[in-house]
Amino acid sequence: MGIEQTLLPTPERWLARSCPDDPVFFFCPVRLQQVARRFREGFPGLVTYAVKANPAPEVLDGLVAAGVRAFDVASPAEMALVRRHCPDAVLHYHNPVRSEAEIEAGIEQGCVSWSVDRMRELDKLARLPRGTEVAVRLKLPVTGAAYDFGAKFGAEPGLAVALLRRVAEMGFTPSLTFHPGTQCRTAAPWARYIHTAAEIAREAGVALCRLNVGGGFPSDRGEGRPELETIFDTISGAARAAFESPPQLVCEPGRGLCAEALMLALRVKTVEEEAVFVNDGIYGGMAEWRDLGPMGRLRVVRPDGLPRGGALRARIVFGPTCDSLDRLPEPVVLPEAIREDDYIVFEGMGAYSRALVTGFNGYGARRIVRMTAGC
Repeated sequence: MGIEQTLLPTPERWLARSCPDDPVFFFCPVRLQQVARRFREGFPGLVTYAVKANPAPEVLDGLVAAGVRAFDVASPAEMALVRRHCPDAVLHYHNPVRSEAEIEAGIEQGCVSWSVDRMRELDKLARLPRGTEVAVRLKLPVTGAAYDFGAKFGAEPGLAVALLRRVAEMGFTPSLTFHPGTQCRTAAPWARYIHTAAEIAREAGVALCRLNVGGGFPSDRGEGRPELETIFDTISGAARAAFESPPQLVCEPGRGLCAEALMLALRVKTVEEEAVFVNDGIYGGMAEWRDLGPMGRLRVVRPDGLPRGGALRARIVFGPTCDSLDRLPEPVVLPEAIREDDYIVFEGMGAYSRALVTGFNGYGARRIVRMTAGC
């Protein structure tokens, strides 16, 4: 994907001048830096970026410019990508299941932290230099997330105790990590995990070097600005209450860091009584709507760049491919007067949207316009 620059202050002005027939991402580096500042100033520990959420060059460069130097990488390709944009980056390899070749790549790329959630995978790390940080990944039946990551990764408390002891016996630096699940709107999941992590460390008889509290930090999908500072304060307070000597804290936000950085504009192809057809869908930039559902932060813009107002109604929204599954999972509330060639501008589309574009049927959002003068 290439990236264009514009001095126009809003997506509406750019759309009116350019009249694109393809879907367009608008990248706002100012927003990215603002959110990065909230994390770096508010989180009581090391902030790393989960590259999987958006590996776009402009996002990586923007985070590096904002002072982020540590990255959560899940594959050798992500390691190499980060090294190109930040040669001295600190790499945390926290995908807990790896092939032998991937382990070698992680060693070659200088990954300083590794996670495990089963004995077989810990045995495969025996070749790592003694003293390397190995974080046991914990899972709990905690509610409060849009969906749970524990269905695939994580050790239940009993196994976590055994893994932590074994990590220490092998001469590695022992840590714990967890992921509370995506889009957590309250701090309760973090508090529960932190107190359980302290219990596991005490039962194992191991002093933790660090506690990685994962991602899960929410973006604004229409519920209002996330109360990140409240979550940060809860994490800090829970660590002080749970541990006699609290370990260093680490977080690895993906969505929470990058969601605000991009908007997505889709052109209306046709309008029917009950449905609207647009030029991108679930095989492109709208892929996450299948899992997270609708998001209320959108507006409809006329071809001249002015807002399309008036009464609202819910309509089915279909994508452009020749696949009947290519529709948003729930009707979307849009102006009754929406017309062909209008644009729908979606806010907060920086997380996973670009990463999941498939190109199926020749469609998929690829163009990026950098908003250099405003957002």
